[in-house]
Amino acid sequence: MIKKIFSRFSFVALTIIFMFLLSVAVFIAAFYGVNIAIVYFFPKTEWAVRVGIVLLDWLALVIAVLHAANRDMVPETKIPWIVCITALNILGVAMYLVFSSNRPGKRARKQYALLLRNFEPYHERALGKEETEAALGRWADTSEALASYNAVLHANTKTEYFPSGEEYAERLIGDLSRAETYILMEFFIIAKGKLWSRILETLKDRVAAGVEVRLMYDDIGCMGKVHMRYHKTMRKLGIKCVKFNPFVPVVANIHNNRDHRKIVVIDGKIGYTGGINLADEYVNLKRPFGHWKDTAVRLEGEGVRNLTLMFLHLYDLQRGVSEDVSRYLLSSYERFEGEGYVQPYGDGPRPLYERQIGEDVYLNILSSAKKSVWITTPYLIIDYRMREALVLAAQRGVDVRIVTPHIPDKKIPFALTRSNYMALIKGGVRIYEYLPGFIHAKSFLADGEAAVVGTINLDYRSLLFHFEDAVFMYRTKAVKQLEEDFERTFAQSALQTEADAKKSVVWRGICEIAKLFAPLF
Repeated sequence: MIKKIFSRFSFVALTIIFMFLLSVAVFIAAFYGVNIAIVYFFPKTEWAVRVGIVLLDWLALVIAVLHAANRDMVPETKIPWIVCITALNILGVAMYLVFSSNRPGKRARKQYALLLRNFEPYHERALGKEETEAALGRWADTSEALASYNAVLHANTKTEYFPSGEEYAERLIGDLSRAETYILMEFFIIAKGKLWSRILETLKDRVAAGVEVRLMYDDIGCMGKVHMRYHKTMRKLGIKCVKFNPFVPVVANIHNNRDHRKIVVIDGKIGYTGGINLADEYVNLKRPFGHWKDTAVRLEGEGVRNLTLMFLHLYDLQRGVSEDVSRYLLSSYERFEGEGYVQPYGDGPRPLYERQIGEDVYLNILSSAKKSVWITTPYLIIDYRMREALVLAAQRGVDVRIVTPHIPDKKIPFALTRSNYMALIKGGVRIYEYLPGFIHAKSFLADGEAAVVGTINLDYRSLLFHFEDAVFMYRTKAVKQLEEDFERTFAQSALQTEADAKKSVVWRGICEIAKLFAPLF
């Protein structure tokens, strides 16, 4: 208990609360202080001053509401801000000014733009538009949309799908131990434990052999998992380590821009991504929420190039440098015939990314599917256009199924997830809960031939705030393996009905209120 009280997490939480209360106190003091000062120095015009303050107050409210209503942002985020402004008056305006923007800082935006220009020569298309259309058929539109955001479609890439963290970890450690030139690793969470100890020993061995090792982890994601200066500990071991978006005691929504990616690149030849973090629960060495179901994919060949560039882009963004990355890119790759096509891609907060790429891909899949779309997601906290796309696909006769956890890792997101069941079930979507425990996998499978596996949850944090990544695949070996895993997962899951989705009036009311403000957090 003492350790928890004095932990870094407690310090950060108390700092945020303190800074928020201080900001509120300063704002209120300034507002009423000016009022009192004017009345004190100009007592004869007290009534006029008060009328003026009221008019200014209402003018500020009207301007803030109009700004929120017409702002280029997700519609679901506008409503809670308008409610906040009108309910809390001038304090709501202040909160809107401070918290409504999730834009990275000006310096980060300039650095990102510079890196984007410098990386442009390395995003040369491997297949032309006509070749893409001939190879992918109706899925070419999804691929072309990704190509417009520097996500190159590749053939000559061998794929392997992992239906569990245990299988992934063993394969990963084996590949790491054979690295010859460099290792790039980017994770939302690394946590001290048996899994990380094994990986760290492998990395230290590779460093001793002259292999360059780069590691980036998210500061907030690793809070309570490793100590505050862990990146410096890694550097002492010869690992070039940075922590992404370190926490600073400032009240701002910039803290929402987390690095949720999970990327490993080995020698430019082998790459991994998926939902699995480097912590014991992801490989079931710990079971706080029953059996932890997670997935990942391994790429070997040309497609690894995209993962390499994604890592280096964000790594250099965090360091504030622009380096020559050509030495990390191979001039030629082994050829893997008949392995289909892969297209690794990244996503992130606006305006660094012009659109919500992760959600756009999911929507394109739903609109292109003819027979089936099977989905796994740990959280089902979706906006209106995603809900309508799911329902419209189901009403076209597409077999739309979603698998969510039966045992939650977080109670509030779980309540919000279940609050979306009723509308989807009524719309023809079949929802299953994974009975053995918690499912953390993020995957889409359409018509048994196109698939996405990556880090992107069906929730606002992944779709709006975080840096994410995934792989779009067409007729690869991993797609078939994913389909087989879905069949096994359905057999271990319970189909939800309208009766299951119903709760008491009070409970449903609480969920509706929570859903209103979910887009903000």
